[in-house]
Amino acid sequence: MSFEDWVKNSWLDPHQSSREEIGNLLGIVERDLKDSQSKDVSNDWRFAIAYNAALQAATAALAAAGYRASRDSHHYRVIQSLSLTLGKSAAFIRSFDAFRKKRNVSNYDIGGGVADRELQEMTAIAESLHQEVESWIRAKHASLV
Repeated sequence: MSFEDWVKNSWLDPHQSSREEIGNLLGIVERDLKDSQSKDVSNDWRFAIAYNAALQAATAALAAAGYRASRDSHHYRVIQSLSLTLGKSAAFIRSFDAFRKKRNVSNYDIGGGVADRELQEMTAIAESLHQEVESWIRAKHASLV
């Protein structure tokens, strides 16, 4: 599927991004990556913060490409859009999406369910996306950085 197909399905809306918006989103990513390292909060919160960093990185890529996810299934669409923006593999997207579901459970249903390994994996996803998105924007949308 293409961006145009996603727009036709009402999964994305066209969006004109700006240098300021991209800078703000990447600033959130950097803040959240730093905050997710705090040992003063639970693994659940550190996981949620790292998840948000990754989500904002994916949002920055989508915005740079000229789109924003619709409100319906917003997080899901942002994650899935990584196949269109960065060309991320289905395996990567499945892993990230599994952590989306884990975050929902840990935020709303069951506390204390995030293992050290899961926290490390989510943090690695966020850090790698941060680097990839910044490089991709510089290469493909240099006017936005």
